[in-house]
Amino acid sequence: FFSSLLMYSNACLQREQRNRVPETLAALATVVLVGFVATSTRSHTVQLNTVSQTTTAATTTVGQPIPTAGQYGVPTMPSHAEVMPASPIDAEFQEVNTGSFTTEAPSQTPWIGMGIVGAVMGALATIFRPQAKLQQNLESVDLLKTPRRTVLASATAAAGALATMPQPATAGLFGGETQADWSQIYIDGVTGEDFTFYDMDFFADNKHGFLIGSRQTLLETYDAGKTWKPRYLNTGDDLPYRYTSISFSGNEGWLVGKPAILMHTTDGGANWERIGLSPQLPGTPILVKALDDKGGAEMCTDQGGIYTTTTAAQTWKAAVEETVDATLNRTVSSGISGASYYTGSFGTVARNPDGSYLGVSSRGNFFMTWEPGQTYWFPHNRSGARRIQSMGFRPDGGLFEIGRGGQLSFSRGTGSEIEDGDFVPLKINTRGFGLLDVGWRDDNTLYAVGGSGTLTKSSDGGATWKRQKDTDDIAANLYEVKFYDNGKFGFVLGNSGVLLRTEA
Repeated sequence: FFSSLLMYSNACLQREQRNRVPETLAALATVVLVGFVATSTRSHTVQLNTVSQTTTAATTTVGQPIPTAGQYGVPTMPSHAEVMPASPIDAEFQEVNTGSFTTEAPSQTPWIGMGIVGAVMGALATIFRPQAKLQQNLESVDLLKTPRRTVLASATAAAGALATMPQPATAGLFGGETQADWSQIYIDGVTGEDFTFYDMDFFADNKHGFLIGSRQTLLETYDAGKTWKPRYLNTGDDLPYRYTSISFSGNEGWLVGKPAILMHTTDGGANWERIGLSPQLPGTPILVKALDDKGGAEMCTDQGGIYTTTTAAQTWKAAVEETVDATLNRTVSSGISGASYYTGSFGTVARNPDGSYLGVSSRGNFFMTWEPGQTYWFPHNRSGARRIQSMGFRPDGGLFEIGRGGQLSFSRGTGSEIEDGDFVPLKINTRGFGLLDVGWRDDNTLYAVGGSGTLTKSSDGGATWKRQKDTDDIAANLYEVKFYDNGKFGFVLGNSGVLLRTEA
């Protein structure tokens, strides 16, 4: 009965509108009244030769105030008291004089009535389906400036304090939920489980842009991505290209894909020209960056080759002297876990605006960094036992690392200064699904996306996270998050033709 009562109370308090407090108090008062009437009618009568005695039970009211915002890392909730009728204590009657005595059997009807009320409350609680999980707030810890031991000690202390306090439910499951601010963009003809978007870019006006993906997909927009129209690229053959990276500077743009292909435009994408690639090119182009609108570009391959051109691809210059294979063969005894012969290829590559690169091995067992001016890639061990799913750069130049199973960590250092294990794990619950990317809207607001429509948001630089309800009904993997025009609008790219858009 009491469990059902508490479930109903929590259910009312966790409605999205947070306006169920009067209903909760009214329901509690009604149940208390029923319990009081029921228990007050239950009597024990003892008939003695010379003594008649009656015992009355007491009712106790207990209140447990819920902490307010900032206290123990829980969101603001209305202060209230849980009113619970205390269980009556049966007085023990003993024979106090010689003679016989009789005890009237207590009525079972009140308890049956209370059981029925409890069942009704339980049913209502099931309908409301309360979803609660206590959130450990680490917003008082600066992950980027505080040493790792201090961060871990603070987290442990916070968890210990929470364990000793009453644990009221927060709003929503897995650290909370927020109202929808993402909408799905539906594009005619873009359907199918193997239809995946990989990259996009916009021109300086932030209205005109292109979106690319599998099945030779090239889409164009003139309204900041609200609507899209298909474009056709004449590649000169019938191979099923997967376009993976696109970049513009002014009206000049570049596009690469797999099988190895490089396309170039100088008129804002109206016309494209295919650029021939040498058979000796180490690996397949995986990323391209337009450096200016005068023929300047930079291209990276999955074998770690970095090449720059200032002549619109007429000539190329190598920025590194050896591929990932060669670097691993040279450093195989350097202590890099998983570094062995002929395993050096990148599954993902990220480029920072300052020109530095970050590559994750296709097996997820190590990563490598490169900065302008360096001759070779610099290898690093992964931060933990879990294989790396993805990595990228934060706005401050640091790194984020995503491990298998939805593990997200931030580095304390930057670039080649990062040491083994120099990552601070974040508290983020993904309901068991893996993460694939993290994108920043501004310095404090960021989103993490992943498998089975996983979309979570942090408004405090990654200290706490809240699940977004926008993708609850989307059965697709979300691969990448991108923002444009200083965060005014952004996109989430996924498979099965899923494209999400948000606008400030």
